[in-house]
Amino acid sequence: MSGQEFEEEASHWSNHGDSDHSSPGNRASESNQPSPGSTLSSSRSVELNGFMAFRDQYMGMSSYSLIHQLVSAEDLEPLGTPMLIEDGYAVTQAELFALLCRLADELLFRQIAWIKKLPFFCELSIKDYTCLLSSTWQELILLSSLTVYSKQIFGELADVTAKYSPSDEELHRFSDEGMEVIERLIYLYHKFHQLKVSNEEYACMKAINFLNQDIRGLTSASQLEQLNKRYWYICQDFTEYKYTHQPNRFPDLMMCLPEIRYIAGKMVNVPLEQLPLLFKVVLHSCKTSVGKE
Repeated sequence: MSGQEFEEEASHWSNHGDSDHSSPGNRASESNQPSPGSTLSSSRSVELNGFMAFRDQYMGMSSYSLIHQLVSAEDLEPLGTPMLIEDGYAVTQAELFALLCRLADELLFRQIAWIKKLPFFCELSIKDYTCLLSSTWQELILLSSLTVYSKQIFGELADVTAKYSPSDEELHRFSDEGMEVIERLIYLYHKFHQLKVSNEEYACMKAINFLNQDIRGLTSASQLEQLNKRYWYICQDFTEYKYTHQPNRFPDLMMCLPEIRYIAGKMVNVPLEQLPLLFKVVLHSCKTSVGKE
């Protein structure tokens, strides 16, 4: 994805954007809070002062309002791509690959529409949004597939992949890199299934992952860092308030983000013709294991 299509709509968005897309308070506390891409082992030692300062500035007036705006920006309706196959029909590799492409197209379209509805949309340039989306779209699709759309992906799509039988040649040529992706995807699915991520947490995780100031080519990295901190602390406050009996829940959620980035990066290197088999194995394994619980 080059981002050209995204940039072509820039003037339209600028002229027709909602006036309430800018978040209340454009500056986050200048704490030494690490980004979600870094490990959390060091964050606990530096987050308390920053968190209290941030709480004083934001928590009383806008935290839940901002979370509500993030959730409102999401299209949580079921995916529209048909995933119904007649009983007894044998799905071919080409047919399954075409279905995966259509699903990816729909998921990508939803991410583009999501950006226009973000509460901080007016705070960054179209150039930066193009750069962010071009670098993170695989991660956004993966995160949404493992959370808000998981029932369809690991239900309807799993039923389709069950009707696909790979050839001996496909099995023999499957790469070691593909096997690593399979193992990590299965682990991450079980992690999310265990956590039962709420829509509010998902929306915050998605925004935090998207607002990655370490991506090359950005013009407003410092502003991105402040936005990242804003939603990092808001998510932490929400999670610790709602799930008081799960003190490690927030670190567990944040540790999923670097794993998603790693897997998304690895999937790019998996040959396209191996994706149908990869999805068949992952979806079958996850659906079967959950069904036994």
